[in-house]
Amino acid sequence: MAVDRARVAALVRDLLAAIGEDPDRPGLRQTPQRVADAYGEFFSGIGEDAAAPLEHTISVAQGPAPETLPSGAVLLRDVAFRSMCEHHLLPFRGRAHLAYLPGEQVVGLSALPKVVDILASRPQVQERLGEQIADTIAASLDARGVLVVLDAVHECVTMRGARQPDASTVTVAARGELLDPAARAELIALIGVARA
Repeated sequence: MAVDRARVAALVRDLLAAIGEDPDRPGLRQTPQRVADAYGEFFSGIGEDAAAPLEHTISVAQGPAPETLPSGAVLLRDVAFRSMCEHHLLPFRGRAHLAYLPGEQVVGLSALPKVVDILASRPQVQERLGEQIADTIAASLDARGVLVVLDAVHECVTMRGARQPDASTVTVAARGELLDPAARAELIALIGVARA
């Protein structure tokens, strides 16, 4: 379902009036449409299939060295993401670190950030976002294990309430063999996160 931009613009206009502003003053005239356009982008993942980017896998066994199957992890670090906290409709942004222990199938590395982007482009909480990414990868690939580490800064923490500008939140979601803390320790070290 696409964002109803006309409705969002009307609501933003009402919001501006509700906070005591004049939505017709020069600096605010285009604000309702600008917010509607931004929300169209921020929430573009609603209704989109997060597993779709993982549909095209690559068979390792049918490649140039079929007797060689991957034994170690595939790790993609520092995938930038942004999302909107569903509690205050304030943004949070950070880096996703994605790892999986492949079976016979691997996926093109560019597919993993697409999964993150689809799931982050919805009203979210970081804890659920990491779990959804891990579930999508685990369900779509024949991975023996999955690890998702998210490190993000939340505007609801930096701009309001506690007002902690340097605080970031780290969450960890694991599946399969990487549920064991010892099994994921090497990956956590490679990511560079001090504690997880």
